[in-house]
Amino acid sequence: MTDTLCDTAIPDTSSLDTATRHDLHDRWPRAESVEDFRENLAAVHARIAAAAARVGRDPATVRLLPVSKTMDEAHIRLAYAAGCRLLGENKVQEAARKWEAMADLADLQWSVIGHLQTNKAKLVARFAAEFQALDNLRAAEALDRRLQIEGRSLDVFVQVNTSDEESKYGLPPEEVAGFLKELPAFSALKVRGLMTLALFSAEAARVRRCFVLLRELRDRLRQDAPAGLSLDELSMGMSGDFEIAIEEGATVVRVGQAIFGARKLPDSHFWPGLVEA
Repeated sequence: MTDTLCDTAIPDTSSLDTATRHDLHDRWPRAESVEDFRENLAAVHARIAAAAARVGRDPATVRLLPVSKTMDEAHIRLAYAAGCRLLGENKVQEAARKWEAMADLADLQWSVIGHLQTNKAKLVARFAAEFQALDNLRAAEALDRRLQIEGRSLDVFVQVNTSDEESKYGLPPEEVAGFLKELPAFSALKVRGLMTLALFSAEAARVRRCFVLLRELRDRLRQDAPAGLSLDELSMGMSGDFEIAIEEGATVVRVGQAIFGARKLPDSHFWPGLVEA
């Protein structure tokens, strides 16, 4: 695989620690062929399996969500040919454009994982297979209303700010219980679990604390969750830290650069003040 964005080759990442993978952010080699994507997917699945084995988990309990934000149609079609059938996107309008452009790929689905402005709810209700960043009642109401019009329901995750960073969206942990109690009013929203963005740090212990907080919060909330709400899923972990997330209970890991390669646009364009996937 040719590294088109850096002068030196990227080493095999299977044995790298968290700090080293953190340093690879924005330096992952770009996948330029179906074979590249197959190799990258195999490497990520191997990392998932190894992390699951360390804590006695079945790797089949972890869903890989490839994140295709900023990637063009040609590269997404290569990823599809390599087996990707559900892709994560941050910006609703970008995702909608890709959905329309690739309508011929009838089984390709889209997960919206970025903050939702209420005026974009109509688009999400039209094309998304799931929404992973629900964190306010205005968005819940707008999504539910549009979904009712579309005659469909939508799997959603409630986003929690576990790093206590002002730059990140998500509910403070102490507000999640109250928020969940309001959600049964929106019958088209099918709550599946919680999502978080960990602290972007080379220090594994600091990253791990974010994942532990989400898992422990979920375990407490499960006891009194409103009827009909499922909190089985934990979406957490990205290219540099998803092994830690799996060790702490992640059931969905959002991986972009380790599959697609480094992006041409900085993550700040999609996640102001932070980086992801």
